[in-house]
Amino acid sequence: METEKGSVKKVAMQYGLILGLVSVLLSVIVYAMGQTYEQPWWQGVLSFVIMLGCIVYAIKTYKGDNGGFLSLGEALKVGLATALIAGIIGVIFNLLFTTVIEPEFAANIMEKASADMIEQNPNMPEEQMEMALSITEKMVSPGVMAAMGIIASLFFGFIIALIAGLIMKVEKPAHLE
Repeated sequence: METEKGSVKKVAMQYGLILGLVSVLLSVIVYAMGQTYEQPWWQGVLSFVIMLGCIVYAIKTYKGDNGGFLSLGEALKVGLATALIAGIIGVIFNLLFTTVIEPEFAANIMEKASADMIEQNPNMPEEQMEMALSITEKMVSPGVMAAMGIIASLFFGFIIALIAGLIMKVEKPAHLE
């Protein structure tokens, strides 16, 4: 008896969309609280927990759709695809945020970075401060922020999918293939 194989694309789209939208909602909440530039610690923890839950449930759903069987490779595909979709949604929101909602974002980050440097090391030489601010300016450019967002999403998605896949894998017996 042949079982119908679940779709990585379908599961990843569903859970990637959920993860992306919940992440955007969390960012909006932080913005509404006026903590965008502080990046509170709980935001990072909550973001990771949400990502963990969405990717694990995506893999679990895929496993259920495939008769309870799951290979490590399939878990990685589902996890990475879910993380990629969520990362793309996050990048789109970030671009919208930094160009429409908060167009002074880069300037405000630069101002905060300068103030933080002066506060932490008031004797920092001027040329060292200029170099650090130049690096910060490059890091808050839309292209670099987009690339870093996708890379971070894929990195954490890979780690979560790898661990979840190792825990949940159940290889299909040869006589059922």
